[in-house]
Amino acid sequence: MKVLATRRYPGPAFDELLDVEVQELTELESPRPDVEAVVVANEPMPLDLLPGLQLVANYSVGYDRLGIEELSRRGVAVSNTPGVLSAATADLTFALILATRRRVVEGDALVRAGKWTGQWTDGFVAEELTGSTLGIVGLGRIGQAVARRARGFELRVLYAQRRPAETDLGEYRELDALLAESDVVSIHTPLTPETRGLIDARRLALLRDGACLVNTARGEIVDEAALVAELVSGRLRAGLDVFAHEPNVPAELLALRNVVLTPHLGSATRQTREAMTRIVVDNILAFERGDPLLTPVAV
Repeated sequence: MKVLATRRYPGPAFDELLDVEVQELTELESPRPDVEAVVVANEPMPLDLLPGLQLVANYSVGYDRLGIEELSRRGVAVSNTPGVLSAATADLTFALILATRRRVVEGDALVRAGKWTGQWTDGFVAEELTGSTLGIVGLGRIGQAVARRARGFELRVLYAQRRPAETDLGEYRELDALLAESDVVSIHTPLTPETRGLIDARRLALLRDGACLVNTARGEIVDEAALVAELVSGRLRAGLDVFAHEPNVPAELLALRNVVLTPHLGSATRQTREAMTRIVVDNILAFERGDPLLTPVAV
């Protein structure tokens, strides 16, 4: 099977693909009827240039940028990489919560700038995490991993999703109530037409003064302009790993001390990225043998 991959994906599993070419989709200048499978990281598909395409092996859990409906209409199979990145993303979520709540990045900048001149008792103070209320928007695999970690910090956990779940990981709340009750809100819902702009200006206003919003899911789930306005005002704090127009970050955020910014690092550990490659390759090999996909995406 002829495979086109948009980059050399990490891990030894990638070497098991016998006929693979590495090229960005944006570099395609003419149709490639020989390409039967592509490996992409949730990227738009130039289907007119790939008339022989049979499989999209998505190196990501999310597939909101693939054009899944058109792929389905054309009979192109799609796989993704669920499960293996839950721990890494949950760890990063807590890194952002702690960095934002305890003002770690501000403190680091202060020391590096040589502005720490007093004793430790003269430093700025932050908000304690232990005993706070954490609101989780979307209690899927990653949301559940975050909820389990929250137990170690003695957090009260609330969660919101389309319907209550049978779980001991937290208390169910309607989204508006969760936002109003939480000290920290962490977003873990997938991007769908229903969740695009889910956290809009009205819902951001429900957050209490000084609350912290953490997003490691998709930037488009939050009304970015409304969030920027709240952060510029200083009313809220945020830890943001994702943005609405990546890799572009709103310029207003760059100088703010109440925001921690990271470049979409959710799955960015060696172990996780190699495990994602393993799933991608296993799906391609299964498809080539005529076996069912290991992790198919159903439309």
